[in-house]
Amino acid sequence: MHRVETLVRGGLTFDVRDTGPADGDPILLLHGFPQDLHSWDAVVPRLHASGFRTLVPDQRGYSPRARPRRRRDYRIPLLADDAAALADAVGRSVHVVGHDWGAAVAWTLAARRPDLVRTLTAVSVPHPAAFLRSFVTSTQLLKSWYMFAFQLPWLPERLLSTPSIGTAMLRRTGQGPEAAARDAARMSDPSVVRGGLHWYRAMPLSGPKASLARVSVPTLMVWSDRDTAIGRAGVDATARYVTGPYRLAIFRGVSHWIPDETPDRLADEILDHIAEPTR
Repeated sequence: MHRVETLVRGGLTFDVRDTGPADGDPILLLHGFPQDLHSWDAVVPRLHASGFRTLVPDQRGYSPRARPRRRRDYRIPLLADDAAALADAVGRSVHVVGHDWGAAVAWTLAARRPDLVRTLTAVSVPHPAAFLRSFVTSTQLLKSWYMFAFQLPWLPERLLSTPSIGTAMLRRTGQGPEAAARDAARMSDPSVVRGGLHWYRAMPLSGPKASLARVSVPTLMVWSDRDTAIGRAGVDATARYVTGPYRLAIFRGVSHWIPDETPDRLADEILDHIAEPTR
């Protein structure tokens, strides 16, 4: 079985880390902001040990050869189509796991292409429709202040590409010192920061129906109660947007950065979830 080291789509070239047993069932892992494929480094060994193959891409704006400059090129349907193309390259349906923005992509992929998604595990970020609903039913709008700040031109890039500021920002959200230093070092490249910020800046361009469809595949939602960015209201509302089997796992005392902070526990939840539909 061939390995997928790069994915070429629409003139963009995405870097992919394809590891684990080549004949294992594939798990597609999607990172969030401001991270890259290394955010899954502590999770994938447990998945490999259980016989699974993992595909971990640097997504649009993060892969050096996949950084279009226009914000319209980062609309959520395009991001989901990137993930769908990677599943197509494997030649079979995949288990999909996404954290942060990666979860938003995973929700959209599962809704639009259930034929490609065997199971969905969304980490930290609830279903997009539930998330939007929480803006008017809770304090989520206040928690999401940064989404509006990121719409400003050039200033967010300048601030976040300063290592000391980037590190301080990540540490305030509960990220550990080593992971914060790692991710802040990546953001010292303004082109990396710009690509990640364009995910936020493209939100008004995606249209209200881009990610609101219900999900029919078996779904696990993982949320942590010390998440400073995502409140409980959207998480609680997510079940109404899943028509297939659904389970919620809450990690108490854990920050937003679940794959870094509790990788073994997350891997256990993913493996249990993947096994459930076949029991």
